[in-house]
Amino acid sequence: MARQQERRTIHVDGEWREAISGATRDIIDPAVARPFAVVAEGDEKDTDLAVEAARRAFDEGDWPRTPVAERAALLRRVADLLVRDREELGALESRDAGKTLEEGRVDIDCVADAFRYFADLVAAEAPGRVVDAGSPDIHSVVVHEPVGVCALITPWNYPLLQASWKVAPALAAGNTFVVKPSEITPLTTVALIDLLAEAGLPSGVANIVTGPGHSVGARLAEHPDVDLVSFTGGLVSGTKVAQAAAPSVKKVALELGGKNPNVVFADACTTDEGFDTAVDQALNAAFIHSGQVCSAGARLIVEESLRDRFVAELARRAAKIRLGRGTDEGVECGPLVSAQQRAKVEAYVASALEEGAILRTGGKRPEGLGAGYFYEPTVLDACHREMRVVREEVFGPVLTVETFRTEDEAVALANDTEYGLAGAVWTADAGRARRVAGRLRHGTVWINDFHPYLPQAEWGGFGKSGVGRELGPAGLAEYRESKHVYQNLAPKPVRWFAG
Repeated sequence: MARQQERRTIHVDGEWREAISGATRDIIDPAVARPFAVVAEGDEKDTDLAVEAARRAFDEGDWPRTPVAERAALLRRVADLLVRDREELGALESRDAGKTLEEGRVDIDCVADAFRYFADLVAAEAPGRVVDAGSPDIHSVVVHEPVGVCALITPWNYPLLQASWKVAPALAAGNTFVVKPSEITPLTTVALIDLLAEAGLPSGVANIVTGPGHSVGARLAEHPDVDLVSFTGGLVSGTKVAQAAAPSVKKVALELGGKNPNVVFADACTTDEGFDTAVDQALNAAFIHSGQVCSAGARLIVEESLRDRFVAELARRAAKIRLGRGTDEGVECGPLVSAQQRAKVEAYVASALEEGAILRTGGKRPEGLGAGYFYEPTVLDACHREMRVVREEVFGPVLTVETFRTEDEAVALANDTEYGLAGAVWTADAGRARRVAGRLRHGTVWINDFHPYLPQAEWGGFGKSGVGRELGPAGLAEYRESKHVYQNLAPKPVRWFAG
């Protein structure tokens, strides 16, 4: 783990190295706005070497032909190593991304769960699907093979968790890969490469290039020797990845965020316990990790008769959220990841107020927290669909409030977005819960809850939230090609041509 302080953070064909150019990048602790680590700043040349190593390991190495049971065993060893290093990795994730220490620890638990899930999934599979060809003389089977060299491009908000959603199924399927973590938060992904080697993964199977998206990410997306690119990040960058990948017709999986509705019906809040739970979960939906979550419930859509009471209590509790460095005792919410991200959030809040939103709490930098990139949890009331803050992904601690009167209106508001990643409905009416969940055009729908996910359930979105799925059986299928093998057991002439 000492490697986190070094400049040799590019890993190619089993060796750690500096960038060919010698360039480096400081990694900033967002709670204090100061560097605490230095990493290599790779570019296209480093990327080409990494892809070459992954290509060679796939075409000539043993990993794609390693028995499934052995691949599964390696993934389980990785999970055990993650548990062993939970405290160290959790603290590193907290410091790098700015989240609380407890969030960092939970992230590592979820990473271990992902590796175990995909190990169990491949180990339990049948070797192929027999197809009934209608004749005893024909043996027909569909088998699954690794897609090849995978480019894995991950975001800055959940660095190791999002990496695991790609690395674990890619390895389970027998692929080789090059991973490019966010240049802002690369440290735990660098640490993961060491753990993979410790678990016994052959050289060249796992490669990492630390560096920016405009060089490393762009080269991975366009590289002719890459067979699949899996990207998690913003819509603009994801569109560029798809465009770069198109000429080589490689497989593409994109998870591009969301603008996620949290719909609260008044009947969910007729008791004190129901009201308290719905408010508490609305806070969790919007402000976990300072709102820097692709599935954040940033749009509160509340029934009009409940609105005044609900928003008042929501704002009161939001104002009491304890901000600070994630590793400090009692802190509930950390900083934004960078000065640039905070400036973006500030611009969205300013535009909302200009467009008529009412500030109920927050809306400014807190006092007394030094130079860190902190921003107060913010509640904006009286919002409507024409506002930028309602339409676009803010990725910060900003919650907008809209109201509805009827079930149809609630569904229409919730679906009135170009995204479609996740959403929730709160109601005591079981029939309404099923109806609304069925009508919401979002990849994950929670009923009377927000944010939980299961590694065995697919994750992904409709619309501009992306294409493809992570997790679940479909998440493994992304990293495979299906092959139909048709065997004639009694071949004879067809006599199609008389001569």
